[in-house]
Amino acid sequence: MRSVIRCLKGYRVKYVTLYAFSTENWGRPADEVAGLFHLLEKRIDKEALELHRENISIRHLGRLETLSLPLQQALNRAVKLTKNDTAMTLSVALNYGGRADILDAVRQIIAKGVPPQNIDEELFSSHLCTAGLPNVDLLIRTGGELRLSNFLLWEVAYSECYFTKVLWPDFDERELEKALIAYSQRQKRSGYVEAKRQLTDVSATSVTVNSRHTKVGLIAPALSLERG
Repeated sequence: MRSVIRCLKGYRVKYVTLYAFSTENWGRPADEVAGLFHLLEKRIDKEALELHRENISIRHLGRLETLSLPLQQALNRAVKLTKNDTAMTLSVALNYGGRADILDAVRQIIAKGVPPQNIDEELFSSHLCTAGLPNVDLLIRTGGELRLSNFLLWEVAYSECYFTKVLWPDFDERELEKALIAYSQRQKRSGYVEAKRQLTDVSATSVTVNSRHTKVGLIAPALSLERG
């Protein structure tokens, strides 16, 4: 994972999201869930320190309050430690689901008594846990799966999608570059308006990121990485 993040940073990618645990993953065997959380609790502090040294800030996406207290505390420490880092924003989607996030946003808007005529996309987006982050430009799915798996459903409305049979543990810098090159060769459109290409294929083996705001999302089995 770290090598992929460093590679994206090298391409000046500003936003990355790792899909660590979905709201649907609670349906897995209890011992499997407990083992994953225990592993995360042990690793977050170490990983946060390494990311801080790389000038990468950490942001949590999802329902924090239903996680174990030690895991909540570890995430809060990581966010606090890296809050002023500027090279990249690494969002950790932990206990996250696209539908759940949309429902939570609807509940917040209703609770505030916002008149229906005042609700637009900008207001709605501001109530999602991804508020302030750009929408996804490129969504990458590893492992041969051809579905979104409830990942950033609102944010991927106009994303380009790249599917690969390569499994997440084998998805390295070379595979990432293949995805970026494929993206650079597509003509991105939002409705009828052609969007400016934000990645340029400069050779068969090299890609240059032209925009500081380009965002890529990568979904692996139980893990997703997004960049923006």
